[in-house]
Order: sequence, then structure tokens, then C-alpha cells
Amino acid sequence: MTVAPTNADVSMDKGPAGAQDQAPRKINFDLKQSGIYIALALTIVIFTALTGGDLLAPQNLSNIIVQYSYILVLAIGMVLIIIAGHIDLSVGSVVAASGAFAAVMMVNWDLPWPIAILATLVFGALVGAWQGYWVAYFGIPAFIVTLAGMLLFRAVTYRILGNQGIGPFPDDIRTLANGFTPGFLKNVALGPLGGADAFSIIVGLLVVVGMVAVQWRSRAARIRYHQTVDPMWLFITKVAVPAVLVMFVVVQLARFRNLPWVLVLLAVLVVGYTLVTNRAVFGRQIYAVGGNLQAATLSGVKVKSVVFWLFVNMGVLSAVAGIIFAGRLNLAGPTAGNSFELDAIAAAFIGGAAVQGGVGKVVGAITGGLIMGVINNGAGLLGWQTETVMFVKGAVLLAAVAFDVWSKRRTAGAR
Repeated sequence: MTVAPTNADVSMDKGPAGAQDQAPRKINFDLKQSGIYIALALTIVIFTALTGGDLLAPQNLSNIIVQYSYILVLAIGMVLIIIAGHIDLSVGSVVAASGAFAAVMMVNWDLPWPIAILATLVFGALVGAWQGYWVAYFGIPAFIVTLAGMLLFRAVTYRILGNQGIGPFPDDIRTLANGFTPGFLKNVALGPLGGADAFSIIVGLLVVVGMVAVQWRSRAARIRYHQTVDPMWLFITKVAVPAVLVMFVVVQLARFRNLPWVLVLLAVLVVGYTLVTNRAVFGRQIYAVGGNLQAATLSGVKVKSVVFWLFVNMGVLSAVAGIIFAGRLNLAGPTAGNSFELDAIAAAFIGGAAVQGGVGKVVGAITGGLIMGVINNGAGLLGWQTETVMFVKGAVLLAAVAFDVWSKRRTAGAR
């Protein structure tokens, strides 16, 4: 089956073996792909300076992860929807409805929390299937379907809760939303930094080793197929900088209360969805549908099925976010999830997703979400007014989309 190329694909130089060694190597620096990470670094540096270093304090880093974890979960599903050329405006209401549904089962009906979580995920899947049917098989634009869903499922939330909150949640749910991994090993001394959990540091080192191994295998594969690769010094820099950042965050978290459980959940989701989008057939079909719908159809891609399951997936992730958010507040309220859809959409677009579809990455959406989280957190530390925060976030979103449009025009002009 032939599908349109994705942004994970690379063009192959099919010249004779050894040609790469004879030709001068060109530095492969893609501003569009790297710009989001530069933007995150600049955002962190600016707010670190403005807050006198408080932004990167161990407790505050932990707060950023815990407080914005549900937005990052939504951003994963949202970027897939946008890659396919659609949008979902209902996720905030689905988050509220899912949290209310879970609260009724766990608090009012006293069901065991594993059963309640499973039922809530099924509820989210059914919500996604409802919306996916109207978009994929009935042909109504996703904007209209999910706008209607935003109103419908907010009404469902009010109906379930009766315009009042339900709580408290079981301890296990609160631990998932607010808790931290236990210290399996003793603390290790880090000199002036004090003590840190040894197990968390070992986990961080294993993550770094995995990152280096993946990058090295990718470089070796490109060399094997006679593709252009970065000079060794640039390759080492690209690997070393993320590795140092990961270890810095892990050490800071280990100095506070170890790794948040929501960070573990996020790591599993990011790795899983990255593998799906880069390696699985379904992931390539998502890019094909968003990149060129007609070509994908002629190539045999079951477009309606792909779109349908994308909305089912979005419903399930919304249910996950709903459980996390309600567990964090220890209360399911009728106003939960307000504007969550806007933050998730902004995270996807700031992270490099294209308005026209066909372009985007899970890691990019997570990065975009972190930029929004750092802005919110830094503004809170500085005591900014709400209108100032909204102005900055809006300007960042506009700049990200403007950069995407400019880069596309620049590429088209170069041709």
C-alpha cells in the first residue's frame, strides 16, 4: 500500500556506495523542527531570570508537571486529530463529564476504583465513537460536531452532578493525580544539592541511555543507506543537550519527592504514541489522510475508519485527563475542563502542527504544552494579572502559527 510521505520519513540518496564519504557533509538544521525546542529553552531562561531561579526549584518543577499533566494528555490526542486535518472542541466538556461519571461510580456507588476507571475509559470511548461517526461516516465537519459536543457533554455533566460537586475520591486515585513514586532505594548525596532519591536518578540514567541508543541507531541506519548525516560534533551536541536537560529535571524531582506518577503515565503515553505515529501503519495513515486526502483514498487507506478511531482515541484520552483532573482536585465539579480544549489545541499548534494537517509530532505537542505550562506557572510566580497571561499566551500561539505559514511560503518560494 502506498501512502503519502510523513514528516517522520527522510529522503534517500540512492547514489553509489561511498558517495557520501566523498561529498562534503552539510549541516542538517531544520529551523521549523528545532524552533519549538529553542522557544521552550528561551521561555525557561526568561522566566528563570524573572523569578530569580524559583521557576527551576525542585518543588516548582514538580508543580508544573502535576498541574498541567491533564493538558499534556489532551495534547497527545489533539495533535493526532489535527494531523488528520480535523479539530476537537469538545475535550474540555468530555473531561468534565468523565470526571463526573467516575465520581458517581467511586463515591456514590462505592465501586472499586479499578472497575470505575475501566468504565470511565469505556465511557470516553463511546463519546469519541459518537462524534467520530458523525464526522467520518455522516460527513459533518469536525468543527460543527465537536462544537455541538462541547454543549452536549457539558449538559451531561450538569445532569450527572446536579449542579454540585462530588468527592472525595479514593486514596489511590488521588495518588495517581498528586502522588509520587516511593523511594525504593536510599538517597544519594549530591554535594551542595543535598540528597536525592537513588532510584529516580537510575531511572533518569536509563532514559538517557535509551535516548542515546535510539539516536545512534538512527544515525547508523542513515549511514547504511548512504544518507546525509550531521557531523559528529553536531550529533553529539543534539544528543547531549536533551540528555543534560532530562537529568537536570530528574535530579530536581528526586531532590523533592521523587517522580510524580502522572509523569510516569505521560512517559508511557508519549513513547507509545510516538511509536505508533512513526512506526505503525495506522500512524502513517494518519499523516496520509491529513497530507493528501485524495491520494490516501486512492492508495487504499480506509479514511473513514482512520478518522473514526482517532476520535475514539481522543475520547479515551479525555477520560484519562478527566480522572487525573478530578483526582487532583479531589472533587468532580460541573465547571471542570473549562477552556481545556483551547490549551490542548494551542499546545498542538505551538508544537509544530500545521493548520492544513499532515504535519505534527507527539513530542512537539508535549513541548508546546510545556511552553504554555511554563508561561502559566512563571506568571503565577510573578503575580501577573489574568489579562496579561492571556495576552502572552495568545501572542505565543499567533507567532507559532505565523511561523508555520511563513516557513511553508519560504519552502514553496525556494522551489
